[in-house]
Amino acid sequence: MLCMGTHRPDAPRPRGDEGWSHRKRTQSVRTVRYDAERRDERMPKHPRTSRSIMPNPIRFILALHNHQPVGNFDDVFQRALDESYCPFLEVFGRFPSLKLSLHVSGSLMEWLETHHPKYIDRLAELVDGRRIEILGGAYYEPILAMVPSRDRVGQIRSYTRWLQNRLGATVRGLWTPERVWEQSFVRDLADAGIEYTVLDDFHFRCAGVEQSQLTGHFLTEDEGRLLSVFPGSERLRYLIPFGDPQQTIDYLAQMADEHPNAVVVFGDDGEKFGVWPETNKHVYGDGWLERFFNALAENQDWINVTTLAEAFDNVPPAGKVYLPDCSYREMTEWALPTKSLVEYERISAEMKDDPRWESLRPRIRGGFWRNFKVKYPEADEMYSRMMAVSRRLQETLEAAVAGDPVDGELVERARAELYRGQCNCAYWHGAFGGIYLPHLRNAVYKHLIAADNLLDRATGKPETWVEAVAEDFNFDAHQEVRLNNDKLIALLSPSRGGQLLELDVRGAEHNLLATLARRPEAYHKKVQAGEHHNGDQVASIHERVVFKQPDLDRRLQYDDHPRKSLVDLFYDNDATLESIAACTAPQRGDFVHGVYEARIRRNPDRIQVQLMRDGHACGVPVRITKGLTLDAGSNTLQAAYLLENLPTDRQLHFAVEMNFSGMPPEAEGRNFHDIEGNLLGQLGTKLDLHEVFGLGLSDEWLGLDVGLKMSRPTNFWTYPVETVSQSEGGFELVHQSVAVLPHWLVEADRDGRWSVTMQLSLDTPHADNHHSHNNAEAVAATL
Repeated sequence: MLCMGTHRPDAPRPRGDEGWSHRKRTQSVRTVRYDAERRDERMPKHPRTSRSIMPNPIRFILALHNHQPVGNFDDVFQRALDESYCPFLEVFGRFPSLKLSLHVSGSLMEWLETHHPKYIDRLAELVDGRRIEILGGAYYEPILAMVPSRDRVGQIRSYTRWLQNRLGATVRGLWTPERVWEQSFVRDLADAGIEYTVLDDFHFRCAGVEQSQLTGHFLTEDEGRLLSVFPGSERLRYLIPFGDPQQTIDYLAQMADEHPNAVVVFGDDGEKFGVWPETNKHVYGDGWLERFFNALAENQDWINVTTLAEAFDNVPPAGKVYLPDCSYREMTEWALPTKSLVEYERISAEMKDDPRWESLRPRIRGGFWRNFKVKYPEADEMYSRMMAVSRRLQETLEAAVAGDPVDGELVERARAELYRGQCNCAYWHGAFGGIYLPHLRNAVYKHLIAADNLLDRATGKPETWVEAVAEDFNFDAHQEVRLNNDKLIALLSPSRGGQLLELDVRGAEHNLLATLARRPEAYHKKVQAGEHHNGDQVASIHERVVFKQPDLDRRLQYDDHPRKSLVDLFYDNDATLESIAACTAPQRGDFVHGVYEARIRRNPDRIQVQLMRDGHACGVPVRITKGLTLDAGSNTLQAAYLLENLPTDRQLHFAVEMNFSGMPPEAEGRNFHDIEGNLLGQLGTKLDLHEVFGLGLSDEWLGLDVGLKMSRPTNFWTYPVETVSQSEGGFELVHQSVAVLPHWLVEADRDGRWSVTMQLSLDTPHADNHHSHNNAEAVAATL
């Protein structure tokens, strides 16, 4: 073995597919079939192809991309190494005449360097032997459209330096993450020293380039900077490794006949060679990869298996092209709003037998990647937080240039944390988990909070402090208020119901509001139809309906408001825990989405944000005023509520919803407790408490204890918030947050007023121990 770990092609897969085992567009081995080009059987054949004569020469490039996201579980990294990365290199090493272009993301490289440096040593040997060309990229695999220009260039340059130093690689090409493309990238890629990249032929078809023209790389330009772009073959993406190797040979022969000296590129995820469902046995156990490489080697008299660099140096551009904002076909579909995607799929299904569809489909695409931030507001929240850290880093660097005292080493550590927080996988969702995976969202916030902490130290913040800033942090043309001190960061949105959108515990580097609301997805219609297995009749993995837990069709629920905190709710007086948890209890107030007026009251060591709204509840006018107070050096956020204009002849049922994410529901050491410390059950427990003065949530692994103490007797409801989403192993139930609702049957005093004060304490007694662990174990029980 070239690295640690045991690879057994016939070994059973671990139970479940927790984590982002990578990746998209997975095709079941037993279901994807292509009919090879049939030749006249009466003619004599070329000995190694189903052809009458040897085909014309052609260049064939294998460009592979290996990636695991920041925050993924160690066992997922290890499984990918054992089932794909190591065995692939072992087989490839036995064919010295073959070459390939390879990209390994920086997040994966970091894990390999820590756990399996011999694998990287082997890569360096293959680079030195000119067997492998190493493709560069943005260090931690951000979608380039998601990060500012300075971070695009910075990530690319940083990773290029690492690859040069560790592998001795000359980096000239770049793997574009998820092939999400915008023409303005050309300027940044060129400025970062990149000469070429690979996109899909779909990008070119959307620009009006005919398939017959896609026989080499094309030149493109932005503001005078030049870049070459190779089109990757969509047909080969589906054919390799699912079709017989001879089908690829015959396809290349057809291309060579029609376009002598053409350049054909297969560019796709390396995980499809062993990690994707059923591929490990197929690719290695059944010998597919060995046969594939044998077929290429036997036909090298006309197939030149080479690298992008060699083709770039020896083949002139096929022309100039300007490509539209695009990605691979499936990504553009996933980016559509759910209703639009349902309609898109319906029309596609109706048109598939239409004779015009074959020529029409290459010209049809779905949505724009940036709209994932609209489809999933939680993605926009991460993006906005990331942008704030990026801007702060830039301001700190500018201050250092101007002569301000700044610790440069801490700033560079903060830059690395920012870059890690830009890893793309948590910011979108397609055929696999993405934003639905809590551990990926938690990792994004963990690194962004760490960056903020480091910048505080780098700029000499005092030991204790408190501040409030009003600014449009999330780019919605409304001001939010960031209330923070040396212990906590709280982001309030007066325009969105006065809700608490983010609550960061600095010591634990954890955002308790990295939540996700339950919403309809286009694939939920498959879940509603129930579980079925059609075996070989299923056309692809996207049509398989496999439930990882039973009765998922009965677990579909949708929220009518974001899963945040300080959400002000009014219910019927007889509303029950079950109706609240099932989202069937009607809302009787208009405060959830209402606009609150905001004021900031400042003292040297204490700041209060006061929010007020005149609205209606149960048909009567009501005013809510809530004040959030934070002291310097304190880990307690105080929320004081005052309700005015209440009717004096009846009660109103008032609740304040809180959500807490990243605290697993069914795991040892994660429990509810009362204010005396008595355990009340694990965090997935549904509680219906009456007339108590507080409730606590503890997570021993995070080293975090959340306490709610009330100024008056309070009823509490608690329940888990779970989503039904798709993953590579099927449809699954994923725990997203713990909902905690203190609620009261409000009786007004004679002046029509009622009040309550909540103390939200966030203790981190074991935070130092937490920092020495890997984030994976803490959230393993969430899936």
